[in-house]
Amino acid sequence: MAELRLYDTRTRSVREFEPRDPGRVGIYVCGPTVYARIHIGNARPFVVFSLLKRFLEHAGYAVCLVVNVTDVNDKIYAAARGGSSIELADTMTAAYVADTDRLELGRPDHEPLASASIAAMVEEIAVLLNGGHAYVAGGDVYFRVRRDAGYGALSGRDVDSMDQGEGVEGVDLKEDPLDFALWKAHKADEDSAWDAPWGRGRPGWHIECSAMAESLLGVGFDIHGGGLDLLFPHHENEAAQTRSARGAELAAHWMHNGMLAATDGEKMSKSLGNIAPLYEVLDRHGRDAVILYFASAHYRQPIAYGDEPIAAAAQGVQRIRDAARQLVAGDSPLELRPLHVRFFEALADDFNTPSALAAMWDWIRGANRRAGPVGDRDLREMLGVLGLENLFDVPGPPAALLALAEARAIARAEDDYARADELRAQIEAGGWSVRDTPTGFELTALA
Repeated sequence: MAELRLYDTRTRSVREFEPRDPGRVGIYVCGPTVYARIHIGNARPFVVFSLLKRFLEHAGYAVCLVVNVTDVNDKIYAAARGGSSIELADTMTAAYVADTDRLELGRPDHEPLASASIAAMVEEIAVLLNGGHAYVAGGDVYFRVRRDAGYGALSGRDVDSMDQGEGVEGVDLKEDPLDFALWKAHKADEDSAWDAPWGRGRPGWHIECSAMAESLLGVGFDIHGGGLDLLFPHHENEAAQTRSARGAELAAHWMHNGMLAATDGEKMSKSLGNIAPLYEVLDRHGRDAVILYFASAHYRQPIAYGDEPIAAAAQGVQRIRDAARQLVAGDSPLELRPLHVRFFEALADDFNTPSALAAMWDWIRGANRRAGPVGDRDLREMLGVLGLENLFDVPGPPAALLALAEARAIARAEDDYARADELRAQIEAGGWSVRDTPTGFELTALA
């Protein structure tokens, strides 16, 4: 395989990827905050990093993928509206698992819950307090941002121009408006809290991911991923916490996927109310179209969402199915091998799925132009990395329709076009279309 190169957000460059432990890759991805059903935008990092795992495993690496679930968060308390935030988080966690199971990409190797990782968070906060990187105020604990000389390096922001997005909460307790909460004292209207040496309460959002990632992958693991909207403040704060507590960088490589935008360019989000839940998109279009849709854009770039892009992906799925149906089991032609190589070279170059798909489409066009049977091995391998190997699992036309198509070919050879048209109509009534080719005919299932 070609040298693996990935874009690193911290260095703003595409650079060679070298795992900490030869042959093994650890990936941590920030998962959902479970206050509502996840939407199609939330599915993008799940798909991107699931496919990245498949590619790395194809390249020979043993991959450990960790995707957390944030089930302790201000948004969950707000969404519960006085009801049980615990029950809401449990319900939405189950819905998240069910919805992403429908993508049929497998589960991450670990899916830690924030609520089950409190002890690790308390331990890390204690280390930060003991080192002078944090302070207790009114039962809260805050991180001293200006104590971290590297703060801002990940997001490329100037410290004095930053806003933690915490609003007025805790502003009278902070030494510096830039400081952020590691722990929040228990409030009367919140139904979950844990004991800590500095008082009963709950963790802040940022410490949750630092603690969970370190617990499962150690400090300095290979890849930290997530949506670009998490770069600041979430990922910047994660990096600062670990750097201050452990004296080392949390991750060697930071990968961020672009956001979804409406076809008019506006960002799509739950808060704007302009984005569809994942389950609705799957109900309407199916998992194959969703996966091909995400693969059609480079993971770092924004991607337009709407009926047109998804419909185009669905058409692409049908084209792949049609091509797969024409292949036979076995080795693929050597003449098409350079396109197979180009596919994997594109993935090795910053996981460039659009370029990889372009190579795959060229392979399909080359296979369609060849006379005689074409082996399916190359296409199966490419689709397997994309999570679309199931597109080969399409039954061929019934024997009765094959017989009609053969009879039609005979009628055409005898210039009996009226009979040929009659047989075409019968074939289409059976749910298939027939196309004449230089070597005979092709039958394609009607969508």
